[in-house]
Amino acid sequence: MTYCVGLRLNRGLVFMADTRTNAGVDNFSTTKKMFTWNVPGERTITIMTAGNLATTQALISVLEERSKTVSERNPTLLEQPTMFQVARLVGATLQEVIRDSAQGGQTGSSRFTASVIVGGQIKGGAPTLFLVYPEGNFIEVTDDAPFFQIGEAKYGKPILVRAYQPDMSFEDTIKLLLVSFDSTIKANLSVGMPLDLQVYAKDSFSIEEQTRIEADNPYYQTISDGWGDALRTALMRLPSYRKKGMPAGK
Repeated sequence: MTYCVGLRLNRGLVFMADTRTNAGVDNFSTTKKMFTWNVPGERTITIMTAGNLATTQALISVLEERSKTVSERNPTLLEQPTMFQVARLVGATLQEVIRDSAQGGQTGSSRFTASVIVGGQIKGGAPTLFLVYPEGNFIEVTDDAPFFQIGEAKYGKPILVRAYQPDMSFEDTIKLLLVSFDSTIKANLSVGMPLDLQVYAKDSFSIEEQTRIEADNPYYQTISDGWGDALRTALMRLPSYRKKGMPAGK
């Protein structure tokens, strides 16, 4: 499985993705799910993928191949005039990859499914995010829905909904995302460390920060332990339920 989040702030975009692609009692695999194309001073585009690994790898390979500096390798991410057109291209390419894969003989409807978060900024436009579905269609973030999740989203969503603010600092946003991912990792074996993090500052057209957070990262451990302790403390501070006729303390 997978868990990826793209979140829009007033000051830019933050992306985070886990790297676990296969899980079992004795079988764990790590694969990159976050990919970036950058033209300094002109555009920065980031894609995160979830779904069938062969499909997502084929999608990225096709996009990479068509982004090489050879005139006939079009259409390319590096020549689209807007992020909307980038999302259209990613959607069309994903649809093409799924269609071509299905023609190889597999008939299972979910065999080649994949979802994609596309985010970034092209000069002349604002930073934005799109969620691209397997069918090739997509939606864009709004003020009412300022982040997208793909993969195993349900465990990490409550804290995002409760704590997100558009004027948050990058530092607080990373803390928020680490809590969201830690909650997901503890609840679902198919999501795991390390985590890939990327920060994009508005109008910079370059990556503010790009790093991989390992399981033994001291800050991650502080957040994981601190969040668990904070939840237990908050629970005990809430008033206890009192059933009519039940003695106090029982």
